Amino acid sequence: MNAITNGLPTQREHPFDPPAALREQGPISRMTFPDGHDGWIVTGYHQARRILSDKRFSSAPGHKHLAFPSDRPSDLESEVPGLFEHMDPPDHTRFRRCLAGQFTVRRMRLLAERIEEITAHYADEMLRKGPTADLVSDYAVPVSSQVICELLGVPVADRERFIGDSEDLLRLDVDPRQAQASLDDLIGLTSELLLRKQAAPQDDVLSVLVTADDISFEEAVGASLLLLVAGHETTANMLSLGTYALLENPEQLALLRADRTLMEKTVEELLRFLTIVHVGVQRSPTEDVEIDGITLHKGDTVLIHLPRANRDPEQYPDPDHLDITRGTHHHLTFSHGIHQCLGQQLARLELKIGYTALLHRFPHLRLAASEHQIPMRSDMTVYGVHALPVTW
Repeated sequence: MNAITNGLPTQREHPFDPPAALREQGPISRMTFPDGHDGWIVTGYHQARRILSDKRFSSAPGHKHLAFPSDRPSDLESEVPGLFEHMDPPDHTRFRRCLAGQFTVRRMRLLAERIEEITAHYADEMLRKGPTADLVSDYAVPVSSQVICELLGVPVADRERFIGDSEDLLRLDVDPRQAQASLDDLIGLTSELLLRKQAAPQDDVLSVLVTADDISFEEAVGASLLLLVAGHETTANMLSLGTYALLENPEQLALLRADRTLMEKTVEELLRFLTIVHVGVQRSPTEDVEIDGITLHKGDTVLIHLPRANRDPEQYPDPDHLDITRGTHHHLTFSHGIHQCLGQQLARLELKIGYTALLHRFPHLRLAASEHQIPMRSDMTVYGVHALPVTW
């Protein structure tokens, strides 16, 4: 069994593929974290799915280590209450129960018309500015940030403030002082917003959090921060990186243009193929657990590398090929188990509407730069492109 030393490789040799070094790993392999901790990396689909659904694995931050070499403090967010992705039941259950009604399929369908208006607006703005644009700054970021603002109840005027801070928090190589300043600024922003909602609740997610009987104000601040950052960064990068992947696979794009009923399958396949959770997620066993003859000891840090798990040939034939007719099921992009992404239905809806708007308004959309000129987000915990020059 091969081992990885000095942390996770993050540089990708091809824009759409996980780091090549991870190809050589078994489904569960030894990994030495940059701080010297001897833990594990999981790249097998079935092993990852099993761990993510196993109640004997904890999400609490006590046994977490930075997976990549960085000056970034590993405990940067550990003192922020309310970050429910780092909680186990029953605390985690409190937050999911409170928020579940805000992210139902029915509620997302009610949002569809508004998302269509938002994507149409920014697509039209691109056309007016054209015939060249940066798909990231002109479309993907404004669309995703406005949608999450309206769902959470954040004034759109505040989005420039949280967009910049979110970028800082997601950088692998961020200066520790800048990371702390950005975190403090986001805490300040969400605190201000929640105080307003507390005084005059409305029909939005922030109001639900701040008026919940079993969630403190400080916890509502952390939960709001998590939803705000994760809710726009992930979708923005999927909109832009997914478009890049389609443009680089013209036969797949032609299939989609010829048959728009393939859009839902296209969204699922792009989610699997690209898996923008660049670093993966961590768990730690609360007791010794044996998987495939390997004993993961209590307290070990286990890094589950979702991008590689979603390319496991045991689960997906020819996994490195983008195939929008695949009908991908049960990919791990939204994780699995109790921590499966709360906003996954919103993400699917935004992507479906966002890609459809681009196909409709830009029938001749193409890249306006070569591959080596497109800056990839290998330096971020959420993968994608920093910019995507396009023309039509």
